[in-house]
Parts: sequence; structure tokens; C-alpha cells
Amino acid sequence: MKLYINSNEYIDTQFPLDLSIPLSNTPKNPRAWYVDTPVFEPVRTEHYTGSVEEGGSVNFRNIFFNPHGHGTHTECLGHITREVHSVNATLKEYWFKAKLVTIEPDKIRNNEGGIDDVITANQILALGSLEGYEALVVRTQPNLENKKSLNYSNSNPPYFDVNCAKIITKAGIQHLLVDLPSVDRESDGGSLAFHHAFWEVPSNPNFMRTITELVFVDDSVEDGTYILNLQVAPFENDAAPSRPVLYEIKKA
Repeated sequence: MKLYINSNEYIDTQFPLDLSIPLSNTPKNPRAWYVDTPVFEPVRTEHYTGSVEEGGSVNFRNIFFNPHGHGTHTECLGHITREVHSVNATLKEYWFKAKLVTIEPDKIRNNEGGIDDVITANQILALGSLEGYEALVVRTQPNLENKKSLNYSNSNPPYFDVNCAKIITKAGIQHLLVDLPSVDRESDGGSLAFHHAFWEVPSNPNFMRTITELVFVDDSVEDGTYILNLQVAPFENDAAPSRPVLYEIKKA
């Protein structure tokens, strides 16, 4: 179906570009923050068994997982505030003009004498103007297929320098999507500097902005301007599983 943005542009809903990573109960499911593989298990009571294979009439399974650690998820400022605000209550619009960019993080020496992969302010500035966009999708290089199944725990993945936050928010970006387990360094002493700067916590908390982590953008999807449909499961929690989908903008 064609959905017109204006008289000259439209998107075709038959051709979605899904950025989400499916949740599974296999070792191939991505993991971060030291969590185990998700658990899918049949409900078993004295009245029934929730598995057709085990003789039940239906499959009826409990699923145990962590939104932050087990796959594509969208989070709000409740991730870092004393009061746990709900991403379901925060996100009220779902369609956004988005810019997809590809960045190879710089090699930066850290305080321990090692080397970190860091997305820097200069790299964000080099993207050109972000004004007029509501969402920014960042694909990092190298963009290997194993991003969809990595255990990121204790691996010091790439992250954003805190100075990127001011550039992004000043341009008017409300929704940041990344193919990383976090926008902050894995081991940062709990400071979560980028999270705080992006949501302006505690000085001026911004309830409208969201961060989506652990997306995957296939190499076949070219950098450029898209329409983003950000689908988030209605969990009353600071984060929830999500399915961000890009649509190519076509000329009428």
C-alpha cells in the first residue's frame, strides 16, 4: 500500500526494512550485560501442559528475558531516573523522518591504557546537518552478521563520546537508534554519561526522547533519508522490545 507523505512523496508498505533482531531461546540470541540466554518454557500445572509435543492441546509458554540485554529494545529516561518512568507512556507517536548513517568508530586510548572504539563528536559533525530529522539511525562498521548473535558481555563494545549528545539533541533529534548494546561504555563506573546528556537528567529531564539499542541494519540498506515506524511493545517499564522499520521515500 502506498502512504503519501505529501503530494510528491510516498512510502510503499510492501517493502519494509526491518531493523529488529528476533528474540529466541537459542545460543544465537544476542546477549549483553551478563544475562543468560532467554528461556521459553511450557506452563505445567496439574490441569494441563502447555506443549503440544508433550501431549497438551496448545503451546502455552512462559518467556523469561531482559529487554535491555536480549535484543532490540527502546528505552526512555526512566532507565536512569529514581522513579521508573514507562516507555509505553512516553512514546505517543510512531512515524518519524529518519536519517541513516554509517560510522566506523575512532580508536581512542582509554584511561586504563587500552584502546576503545568510540563514535566522536567530530564524526557526528562530519555527517552534515541533522536538522529536519526526528530520528537518527547509526550503523557501525564493521557491520558483520554476527552482530545478531554476539554475546557482548565483557567485550567493551563501541560507544558514543558524551559530546555527541549535545550535537544530536541540538539538531532536534528525538529518537536515536544504534546497533550497539549501549550508547555508553560497558564499564564506566555507572556514570552513563551519554544517557544523562541525551535525556538532560537531572537538570532538565526530557520525556520525549528515546534510545533504541541492538538494531541491525543490513549492508543492502543505503545511507540516506527514510520514514521510520518505531513499533514498541506496550510494557509499563523503562524499556520494551521494539521493532523499528524503515521505509524508503519514493517520488510520486
